[in-house]
Amino acid sequence: MKKLKFSESKKIVIKVGTSTITNNVGFDKEFLIKLSSEVTRWIDSGVGVVIVSSGAIFAGLKRLEVITKPSALSELQAAAAVGQMDLAQVYKDVFMQNNKIAAQVLLTHDDLSDRKRYLNARSTINNLIGRGVVPIINENDTVSTDEIRFGDNDNLAAMVANLIEADYLLLLTDQEGLFSDDPTIDQNASLIEKAFTDDKKLDLLAKKTASTYGTGGMVTKIEAARRASLSGTHTIIANGKINETLFKIFNDKSVGTFLESRLEKKLAKKKWLADNLRTCGRLILDKGASIAILEKGKSLLPVGVLEVEGKFERGEVVVCIDHMGMEIAKGLVNYSSDESKKICGISSNEIESVLGFVNEVNIIHRDNLVVL
Repeated sequence: MKKLKFSESKKIVIKVGTSTITNNVGFDKEFLIKLSSEVTRWIDSGVGVVIVSSGAIFAGLKRLEVITKPSALSELQAAAAVGQMDLAQVYKDVFMQNNKIAAQVLLTHDDLSDRKRYLNARSTINNLIGRGVVPIINENDTVSTDEIRFGDNDNLAAMVANLIEADYLLLLTDQEGLFSDDPTIDQNASLIEKAFTDDKKLDLLAKKTASTYGTGGMVTKIEAARRASLSGTHTIIANGKINETLFKIFNDKSVGTFLESRLEKKLAKKKWLADNLRTCGRLILDKGASIAILEKGKSLLPVGVLEVEGKFERGEVVVCIDHMGMEIAKGLVNYSSDESKKICGISSNEIESVLGFVNEVNIIHRDNLVVL
């Protein structure tokens, strides 16, 4: 399998840690200006960019003049509520300088575990990046009860990479990458330039390096890289504070630690669909739709569906049955069973008049469809 170069990416997720986005006095404006300039260049070249940013709690504590980071959840949530305003404003300002719009998206793990909310989040984020907008994602710390913990934004970034099927996850930190030992203790520690995400040796190499305000270390970054790799996403861990880091990465220069997924992005999804034993319903197709899927690799349109069987919600896995009664494909459906029954047999341009809304013009997109 030929590895996709970073410069060939269509979608990337950048996670910016607290230690990267801040300095001793507040937000690191110099870093943020460089980040926005590089991201703007990537967007203008056709890349969709999503930023998962830490820093809200740090900003809130600074604003509230709290010197020592508290441990009480309510105090952290209060700080996050205050700091989120400053975080959103600073991103808005730096991207406005490059004529780009930044959008704030607050998520919790519940948003990504509930299928309907997951799909809505994906649609919203994809819509934003399709418009050239930069989604700035953070956890909704104020209402969450379990996520303000060690390294959570690393895992959130990986989940967002899975969500939008990103080609690369870029974890920016204040370290050059993953080392053979803790470089603050062992001066002879060497940088690990490349490894596969499933390499067991990574568990031995990772060292927890929590800082005063941040909540992450190399352990969580490896966990995040492994999570992202499940959808075929590659990960780069690099020092965002070093000049030219982002420029070099986009130009495919070796920077930091590259953690490669062994799974090809599309094949990872197809394998998951094929292996998913739990199906929630069946779609009976006409001959034309069956041929379009089997021979032409097309999406399944409402007009090609003769009958809908079973009870399912949007985003669940259904089986496609051809006109001869054979199972020919499985896929993630864009409409519930009730909605599918109402639109089966009609053309795509009639969906809105029947349902009052349009999720997609197809019932199953070809990227979410696997032939059996």
